[in-house]
Amino acid sequence: MIIALDAYGSDNAPFPEVEGAVLSIKEEVCTKIYLVGNKEQLEKELGKYIYPQESIEVVHADEVITMDDNASISARKKQNSSMVKTLQLHKEGHADAALSVGNTGAVMAASMFTLGRVKNVLRPAIAVTLPTIQTHSIVLDVGANADCEPEYLDQFAIMGSLYASFLFKMKAPRVALLNIGEESKKGNELTKKAYTLLSENKSINFIGNIEGKDLLKGIAEVVVCDGFVGNVMLKTVEGVAYAIFTMIKEQLQDDWIAKLGAMLSFPVFKYIKKKMDHSEYGGALLVGLNGVSVVGHGRSNATAIKNAIKFTARIAESNLTQQIRDHYERDNKA
Repeated sequence: MIIALDAYGSDNAPFPEVEGAVLSIKEEVCTKIYLVGNKEQLEKELGKYIYPQESIEVVHADEVITMDDNASISARKKQNSSMVKTLQLHKEGHADAALSVGNTGAVMAASMFTLGRVKNVLRPAIAVTLPTIQTHSIVLDVGANADCEPEYLDQFAIMGSLYASFLFKMKAPRVALLNIGEESKKGNELTKKAYTLLSENKSINFIGNIEGKDLLKGIAEVVVCDGFVGNVMLKTVEGVAYAIFTMIKEQLQDDWIAKLGAMLSFPVFKYIKKKMDHSEYGGALLVGLNGVSVVGHGRSNATAIKNAIKFTARIAESNLTQQIRDHYERDNKA
């Protein structure tokens, strides 16, 4: 499996990307990596590591899309950027998938411009894997579409179900609509109309509305919402997790009895920290595109990059994009 990696996406680029690429090759996560960015700097950094030279190839790019850049404008104008060139390598067939941990909006825009949508898909969505009490849930959309139509959410449910079927190895993943109440009549016009469409959709296992308080219980394998709500929800969950661990740390520093208890509970804290750590889950898949494009967290370290490469390779091997194409071709013919 060959992966194209944008080497200038992370907050500390290109160091985590280079080390993550080397770790991936050493651990045989994939067979080859195209590392895209400033050739001189990347080759200098790669020179610090021992690895099979033929397994990592540097592709030069003069420009970088930063977190401060306008997403759609930079994706169109910076055609020689590391991000756009990474996607072009995938589109041209040199790589089986593309990965960037850069500006999420720009990755989405550049992926749309470069790869395009699957025929009959109205809007691609960003799908994240969220840890829950039971296992995990796939939540989409978490930022690609701030304003949605009910039909978009209906399609998100279908694509999310196909994705969950692969990721969780199950035939009929449960699908829920994120809303302010469990009753079918609750919500705004978007969620009310979406509820009706989802209830009538024979392609999915729709179980109804789910409230925010139940999101992390693992009631559904797929949770659907518009990109505005999804993005606020995701950042709130990240913020709450950070706040809880910060408060625990502060309390442990002030109380010697708590420190003793913490020593005894260390395995539990370690498990929870690992489960909530974004670096363990690779990245977010952009579903509905004519290709495999994954975006990771900007704070990614080398381990997170390696896990994101592993995740990207798994998605590429699953042939999920073709499954989505097949579904919408069948649906259109019917």
